[in-house]
Amino acid sequence: MFESVLIANRGEIAVRIARTLRTMGIRSVVAASIPDRRSLAVRVTDDRVLLEGYSAAETYLDIDAVIAAAKEKGCQAIHPGYGFLSERADFAERCAAEGIVFVGPPPEVLRGLGDKAAARRLAVEHGVPVVPGWEGEDDDATLIREAGRIGYPVMLKARGGGGGRGMREVFAPDELPEAIESARREAAAAFGDGGLLLEKLLTNAHHVEVQVLADTHGNLLHLGERDCSVQRRHQKLIEETPSPVVDDALRERLTAYALTLARAISYVNAGTFEFLVVPAPGAGDEPAVYFLEVNPRLQVEHPVTEMVTGLDLVQLQLRIAAGEPLPLKQEDVKFSGHAIEFRINAEDPWDAFKPSSGRVTNVWERPGRRHDLGVTAGDVLTTAYDSLIGKEILQGPTRDSILSEVEEGGLCEVRLEAGRTNRELLMAVAGHDTFRSGRADTHWLEVHLEGLLSGRRAADEQFVAAAVVGLVPQAESAGSPRLHGRRTPFTVGMWLGAGATAVSLDDGTRTATVAITLASANHGSATVDGRPIPFRVSGGIAQVGPLHTPYAVRLMASGISVTRADQVPGGSSAWFTLVPPPPLPRRAHTAAEGATAITAPLAGTIAAVRVAEGDAVEGGQLLVVLEAMKMEHRITAPTAGTVKSLPVRERDVVREGDLLAELA
Repeated sequence: MFESVLIANRGEIAVRIARTLRTMGIRSVVAASIPDRRSLAVRVTDDRVLLEGYSAAETYLDIDAVIAAAKEKGCQAIHPGYGFLSERADFAERCAAEGIVFVGPPPEVLRGLGDKAAARRLAVEHGVPVVPGWEGEDDDATLIREAGRIGYPVMLKARGGGGGRGMREVFAPDELPEAIESARREAAAAFGDGGLLLEKLLTNAHHVEVQVLADTHGNLLHLGERDCSVQRRHQKLIEETPSPVVDDALRERLTAYALTLARAISYVNAGTFEFLVVPAPGAGDEPAVYFLEVNPRLQVEHPVTEMVTGLDLVQLQLRIAAGEPLPLKQEDVKFSGHAIEFRINAEDPWDAFKPSSGRVTNVWERPGRRHDLGVTAGDVLTTAYDSLIGKEILQGPTRDSILSEVEEGGLCEVRLEAGRTNRELLMAVAGHDTFRSGRADTHWLEVHLEGLLSGRRAADEQFVAAAVVGLVPQAESAGSPRLHGRRTPFTVGMWLGAGATAVSLDDGTRTATVAITLASANHGSATVDGRPIPFRVSGGIAQVGPLHTPYAVRLMASGISVTRADQVPGGSSAWFTLVPPPPLPRRAHTAAEGATAITAPLAGTIAAVRVAEGDAVEGGQLLVVLEAMKMEHRITAPTAGTVKSLPVRERDVVREGDLLAELA
């Protein structure tokens, strides 16, 4: 076994790999970029090497720099995690040439499967059905021609890499040229390969994948399937095993297809074989199954498989890479219960999924659950990489038991100094009838997103109840700690306003200022962002609004729970935390008289500029493409006009609020 392993990755997966290395008694070394030099991954590993750069291309995708880091620290092997260099055959070849073991499939397997076009051809050769598409020449003219032959809507996909990068849904011919350009740019930035292919877009399918393990001694087995159908922009948000749409007969088909392809390519190490499952059109019919691709690496969602099998996939990867045989046969694999993983992303679903960055102020983990996180309180998130903070993984005897646990207790919470996470959206999905019934397909979230978001916002009356119970004498006499002074378990979040005491509360979807004016010791009036609401407090119950709606309030070290007192618990509940007072208004750029200023909605890098000074533009026309957290954001003209100034160029780095263009 290896004595020292370099982790060529970052964030939660680097922390997770380090955990297994420590368990195995192997020295862990992490390669870290300049933005990650003080990250949790750096703090939990035994040693680290600084990669001199900021972007992925300058650091985690730089083969020379990663190899040099491994050699500097005397590492016998490199674990690439997922993304970055994990599927690069040239990187695996370079490792072999330098006498370093690559923890993953051999180069010939990566070439045969890492390229999605080659994987499609392999599937066809071995009788595994594929989605109708095109994997040949990928110049623009050919892609446009083949899309017309396949018929719209179509899916553009990057040939290399994974994780939803370089994928675009195209519904009409006039959308295709820009989609091709955008997909190429994103794929090249993420994987160093701008190659594309086309597939027919299926809109009623479930995304189901099979986990496979193979060693160098001819042993091959599967670890069941995972369902990853809840996605936004082809980014998975919730994964689970077993799949709610897979029965024994379908499971046998899926695993047989996966093992057939693995044998055909002489697969080695861990890999995931992905399929689309389309529901049967009628009673007695079989669901249609289409092969999608192979991810020849560890997957983000691997923990759910670990939870139901009791196996450590990273440890098995390392043992296979060291030349050891798999310690079990197919008949030895046992499955126990159900597991669901929730991905926690630094993004605001209530603000068009704007990526969040900045300092982490608090991390609250529910006891008894697995949390694979890449940050702790005090860490700083950067926009240089993707928005994944970590995952919460729950296991239970049944799927329903897990979803009930989420409904009753919520999910772990990562609080940011400025910005939000997708926690509330995840909880909304987990509580929705369609998801609970197992019927959510790959397009379900996009279609129902607006309703899911609106259902998670707390009512103004709940904000008032959360604020006033901690401020009046009855709350203190009932044993509740005050929200202010030395006894507070929170960051101080109160200040004096104009004739009232004000408090700033956050329910995970918005921050609201509640100003309280007491008429007596137990009643008064509050305003929530300017809306007046009367209240009366007795014990731990707040009667709020003209209808005197009763809310039960509990104050705890991690937040404030508010529940309708006249309903069953959970029927109308919300969770609040105190946040600091709003900052003073920041000085913003003032446009020239008669001009409209267009500013950056977040920090990032200018990926493309589509206009020039003096151009006449229409409302909605694309001006600039801003890349942040490995996602592209289209900056369009709010109205028709003429480009008066354009102070940015491609590859410029901008801060939130920086001027991008002025329209006259």
